[in-house]
Amino acid sequence: MNRADLRHMAEAERERQERLRCRIMVCAGTPCLTAGALSILDSLREALDESRLAVEIEAVACGCMGPCSRGPLVKVRQQGKKEIFFERVTPDLARKILFSLVKGRRPPTVSALPHDFPFLARQMKVVLANSGSIDPERVEEYVAAGGYGALAHALHEMTPDDVCREVSVSGLRGRGGAGYPTGVKWNLARKANGERKYVVANGDEGDPGAYMDRSIMESDPHRILEGMALAGYAIGAEQGFIYVRGEYYLAGRRLEAAIRAAERTGLLGSRVLGSNFNFRIDIRTGAGAFVCGEETSLMASIMGRRGQPRQRPPYPAQRGLWGCPTLINNVETLATVPAIIGKGGKWYAGIGSAASKGTKVYALAGQVAIAGLIEVPMGTTLREVVFGIGGGIPGGKRFKAAQSGGPSGGCIPAGELDTPLDYESMQRIGTIMGSGGLIIMDETSCMPDVASFFLDFCRDESCGKCVPCRVGTVEMHRLLRRITGGAATMDDLAKLEELCELVGAASLCGLGMTAPNPVLSTLRYFRDEYEEHISRHRCAAGVCSMAEVPAGPEQEALLHAMGGAGEEA
Repeated sequence: MNRADLRHMAEAERERQERLRCRIMVCAGTPCLTAGALSILDSLREALDESRLAVEIEAVACGCMGPCSRGPLVKVRQQGKKEIFFERVTPDLARKILFSLVKGRRPPTVSALPHDFPFLARQMKVVLANSGSIDPERVEEYVAAGGYGALAHALHEMTPDDVCREVSVSGLRGRGGAGYPTGVKWNLARKANGERKYVVANGDEGDPGAYMDRSIMESDPHRILEGMALAGYAIGAEQGFIYVRGEYYLAGRRLEAAIRAAERTGLLGSRVLGSNFNFRIDIRTGAGAFVCGEETSLMASIMGRRGQPRQRPPYPAQRGLWGCPTLINNVETLATVPAIIGKGGKWYAGIGSAASKGTKVYALAGQVAIAGLIEVPMGTTLREVVFGIGGGIPGGKRFKAAQSGGPSGGCIPAGELDTPLDYESMQRIGTIMGSGGLIIMDETSCMPDVASFFLDFCRDESCGKCVPCRVGTVEMHRLLRRITGGAATMDDLAKLEELCELVGAASLCGLGMTAPNPVLSTLRYFRDEYEEHISRHRCAAGVCSMAEVPAGPEQEALLHAMGGAGEEA
């Protein structure tokens, strides 16, 4: 395939869609599938077959539409008319929508969302531009939406240096959590010496409540492939790997189908788009270990070794897979690149805040009226996300905190609701952006219990390679359990704080270094709750039973000898 073939494919698909009376898009992301989207799709297609209108009206399985808690979601697209969104659709309602379209009537307004529905209207979609609008399993639809145009432009009109320069100008920073400048990383990999180089897309998303990468992989897999190919061209790599979390079966299946389609049409493989550039992509599936989200652990897993971190330097850009220079970027980071190359680095740099450019995808979850996937400019305030887009806290309850960055992050209290969601502002208040998970909590949440939950997660996910993380997380969790069980003393609180500093400073990788963050941030803003648990044996939120009895000397000795595991046993 060459550029002319690409244009022909796009024109042919657009003409095909224009001949249709309408398209009924059914969200086939994981949340909506769980809510029964397949039965809706089957009902629509059966009705179309019965009425012999399949050539005029098309029922399409698409990616995530956003307001996941309102699923199953259906969208009606008619030529020259505004899209109509429907929430909580049933097979019966879907058929009513279809028959109204067949008869030329306006679809029923029951379950229809208003055109200015804040959850949808207040977003700015760059990475999610195609999500919910194309069939992720048809390469023709991605191409018709402009897909692979940036790659064709780069291969025929730009040098690898030009591509790296545009990414640098854009100000894009790693969306996996660290926020490292993407252009700097690409230039390091480009200048590194090596006979072979590799590009890796990190899709090992493990934070509780986070599903941004999963949704991108499910909804728009070709965007990731195009971003990886652009990265490969920029740094001189001919092989890429997508590391997909083992639990993400649907994402893996759609990525596999996308790779095969791209290879079949000449968008991947040898002489991509008629150029001299060769690039292949393979999928590697993880076994669900959270630590494999760390880049050196991820590389070990790809090479068939146990997923454990190693010391750096050397960094992956210097010595990565099989000793070769390796560029590792988060899925969202790579999915952003086609828009940057297609529209220019300056365009992207004009979005967001002074030091944090572009948009960010968040998974909004927890005690919020509308939970789901959103994309907003960097610097959007937490208040706008929770109350403007998410619809506020249900049941008339008060906002208490938002957990950002998963177990590596911290809590944002009500007093910081007007904090801009960007790297610098979040660091200032003691948390991190992370990969984009936002768990909203109301007044019924107990903050020591929240900290205990995340420490339990870190303890279970520790690979055990370094002592500070392996033993420290167990001991910190034990102390938190004593606090939430009403058996702690103020000395225990002092030990907990001391351990937080030790584990954060002495651990080998990011898992251990950031494991204390949920404790430190909740202590910073909700210390009174810890002290109330200890001094008054009371949990104001009513979450903790406070029924434990302080351990005696013999039990304490046993717990220490077993590394704290005895309490869980």
